[in-house]
Amino acid sequence: MFAGRHGAALAIVLALVAGTAAQADDKNGKEEGFIALFDGKSLDGWQGATKGYAAENGVLVCKKEGGGNLYTDKEYADFVLRFEFKLEPGANNGLGIRTPTQGDAAYVGMELQILDDTAEQYKNLKPYQYHGSIYGVVPCEKGCQKAVGEWNEQEVICKGRHVTVVLNGHKIVDADLDKAAPEGKTIDGREHPGLKREKGHIGFLGHGSRLEFRKIRIKEG
Repeated sequence: MFAGRHGAALAIVLALVAGTAAQADDKNGKEEGFIALFDGKSLDGWQGATKGYAAENGVLVCKKEGGGNLYTDKEYADFVLRFEFKLEPGANNGLGIRTPTQGDAAYVGMELQILDDTAEQYKNLKPYQYHGSIYGVVPCEKGCQKAVGEWNEQEVICKGRHVTVVLNGHKIVDADLDKAAPEGKTIDGREHPGLKREKGHIGFLGHGSRLEFRKIRIKEG
């Protein structure tokens, strides 16, 4: 009887240790099934505007006097993407998903806004232009960004026709792409053929602002 209780107690302790280790791995960007898209030292695995970005002290930096579109070499269909980003005042970038490397990613693929929502110059944006929105198609829930200069955590889940965006633990987009553009009609009134794409590259779409990214990792499927 004592041995049984001892064994049960030991099992609980081991489970707690395993859980703690898993949480530590999560915090270090080593979640099960995820692989790093950025090695912290180089732009290996990326193509496009490689001169507009740089690896600095383990961080991927979009240069203020650079930027442009930086794409993964590989294409992805269904995935969970996680990364952290830090904005400067007025910063503007984008996250391309399921996009080709040619053309405007907001239309030939999909672009999720990366933006300093608090900047004065953006006070009159359309609802579909705020951070995390699928540009021109699906507005986000606002008010979940941290203060400018702090690190934000973001997760993007693409599963078939469903796209979910989680910012700092808050679900800000939960979109069925078929319902978001019924009969091809989008809220910005423009054509978005990229909504029909089943796979494509992931990209950072710089617009002349300095931003920092880190812990960029992905799990397929």
